[in-house]
Amino acid sequence: MNHDTDIDIIPDSVCGRGGRGRLAPVMLAGTGSDVGKSLIATGLCRIFLQDGYHPAPFKAQNMALNSYATPDGYEIGRAQAVQAEAAGIPCSTDMNPLLLKPSGTHTSQVVLNGKPVGNRDAYQYFRKEGREELRKEVHAAFDRLASVYNPVVMEGAGSVSEINLRDSDLVNMSMARYAGADVILVADIDRGGVFASAYGSIMLQDECDRKRIKGIIINKFRGDMRLFEEGRRMMEEICGVPVLGVVPMAKDIHIEEEDSVALSLKRKSASECLVNIAVVLVDHISNFTDFDVPEHDPRVNLYYASTTEDLQNADIIILPGSKSTLSDLAALRKSGLAKGVIEEAKKGKTIIGICGGYQMMGIDVADPDGVEGDIKILPGLGLLPVHTVLSGEKVTRPVKFKFLKENEVCEGYEIHMGVSSPEEGGVPVNLLSDGTPDGCMASPKVFGTYIHGVLDNKAVLDYVLSPYTDLKSDADFDAHEYKERQYDALADLLRSCIDIEKLYKILRRND
Repeated sequence: MNHDTDIDIIPDSVCGRGGRGRLAPVMLAGTGSDVGKSLIATGLCRIFLQDGYHPAPFKAQNMALNSYATPDGYEIGRAQAVQAEAAGIPCSTDMNPLLLKPSGTHTSQVVLNGKPVGNRDAYQYFRKEGREELRKEVHAAFDRLASVYNPVVMEGAGSVSEINLRDSDLVNMSMARYAGADVILVADIDRGGVFASAYGSIMLQDECDRKRIKGIIINKFRGDMRLFEEGRRMMEEICGVPVLGVVPMAKDIHIEEEDSVALSLKRKSASECLVNIAVVLVDHISNFTDFDVPEHDPRVNLYYASTTEDLQNADIIILPGSKSTLSDLAALRKSGLAKGVIEEAKKGKTIIGICGGYQMMGIDVADPDGVEGDIKILPGLGLLPVHTVLSGEKVTRPVKFKFLKENEVCEGYEIHMGVSSPEEGGVPVNLLSDGTPDGCMASPKVFGTYIHGVLDNKAVLDYVLSPYTDLKSDADFDAHEYKERQYDALADLLRSCIDIEKLYKILRRND
C-alpha cells in the first residue's frame, strides 16, 4: 500500500466536522530523546480537535514503563493515552501497537497490540530477522487508525538520525514514508547545541527523507523570545526549512508525563507545613502518574525517596509499581530502604503499596516459572499477610470499585502479572464492581492494592491524609475537568508561539 499519493475519495468519518477536508498525517520527530515530542503532539491533538477535525495520536513503537489500560482491557504507552484524551477520543492499541517495557539492563517485555508476547534483549529485538512481521503489524494499526481519524498525529522515538538503526527502523522516518506524513522536527534548545542537532538531524537523512521534513519547532526556550529572532533566521538558512515556532518551558501546565526522566525534576525534600508523602524510588518504577493528583494537592508535599533519611522525614510512604518486582525488592534490601520502611511502619506511619509495591509489602514473592528472571522467591517486607506468585498471564483492565466501606464509586486500572493471596482473616481494601475483593489492609495506616490511579479518587486521598490534616479536598475539584483545562492551556500556548496556519498549509498540500 502506497501512502505517498493524495487520497481523492475520503470517507465522511475521516473528514473534520463542519465540512473540513483531509489533512496529511503529521509526525513530530526529535533531535533526541526527551526533547518534548509527546507534549507538542498532545497540544496539536487538542488544537485539531478545537478546529473541527477528528484527530488521533499514533506512535508505532514506544519504550516506557508508564503504561495505561485501554477501555477494552489492553495495554499502551501512557503518552498515547494522554494524547487520545486531548483529542477527545477513547484510547486503543492501534495508537501504540508496539510497546517495549524495560525489565533489565538489556531486556524488555514486548507488548504487541496490547498483549505481552515475550521478553527480548536489545540485540534480538533490533536485528533484521523478524522485523518485517512487526512492521506489518504497526502498518496495519496505522491503516485502521487513518481510515477513521483525520489527521493522525504521529510521534517518532528518540533521535530521528540514528543511521545505524535505519534498516530496522519501525517508528521514525520509515513509518513517516509509509504513512505519507509531513515531518516536523522538534529540537530542545535547553540542553544546548540546538543548531548542530537540528542541522545534523536533517543532513543525516537521505534525499527522500530530507524532503519530507517540512518544519522545525524549537522547544524548551527560556527567557525573552525576541533574543532568538536572529537565531531563528539563521536556523532556517542553514537547515533549509522554516522554523514554525519557538516554544517556551511550559512550567505552569500540568500534562501527565510518560518518561521517568521527569522524576529527576520532582521535589526531593520534606516540608514543615504540609503532609509529606515519600514515594520510594525503585529502579524499575512504573506508572508514576499514580502520584500526579496528590502531588498537585495543596495539602501535600510529595517527593521521591532514595535514602532512609528521606523516609524518616515523611508522614506517608508509598511503595510504587514496578516492572521487576523481585529485582527491585532485592535492591531495596541491599540499600537498606526495605529495613527503613519497616522501621517507619513501626513508628505508626502510613505505608501504602501499589501494584508491585503491594506485592513487596507481603510475606513473600515467588516466581516459579521465571517470569521476571532467575530469582525464584524472596521474602517481602512482612507488612501485609499476603503471598504473591508471579505468572505469565497479565491482567490489564480498567476498574470501578468502592474503597473500604465508602459508597462512592471510584475508578482506576490494573496492569500486573501475578496473583496475591491474603491469608485467612486478611481484610480487602477495595470491592470491585464485579464483586471481586482487591488488596489487603493490615491496619488503618498499612495497606496495599493492585489498582493504579487509586489516589486520584477523593475518597481514598482524603482517607490517607486524614490522620495528618483536618483539611478536606476541594469538593468542587474534578480531575477530568482539571485535565481538560490543562489541554486547553497547552493548546493556547502552542497557538501563541507556533505558526499554526503555516502548519495547516503544509498539511493541506493543495493550498
